[in-house]
Amino acid sequence: MAQYFNITGALTQELIAPGSGVNLSSIRLTNIHASDAVYVDLYLEKKLKGKFYITKAKVINDANYLLLEDMGFDNKSGGFGLYVKLSASDSAVDIIIK
Repeated sequence: MAQYFNITGALTQELIAPGSGVNLSSIRLTNIHASDAVYVDLYLEKKLKGKFYITKAKVINDANYLLLEDMGFDNKSGGFGLYVKLSASDSAVDIIIK
């Protein structure tokens, strides 16, 4: 089942909680800002293990998207969480996770 997020601002946002049992195969990040590019950090994190970046400061131009396919991420009990952080307080991105 797909999950949908509208993320704004520069604060780190949790997309999938650690151990929630979600299987995902793709993530689509669409920059919905009217005129500015956004830099996106997308990463996995687990306590005592640290952060593991999928993308770090990846630029997505205005009205453009980034599609990550064949993820094969299985968030089992005690697993990693999925997080996103945008570059600026006025950044805006829609995220679809399948």
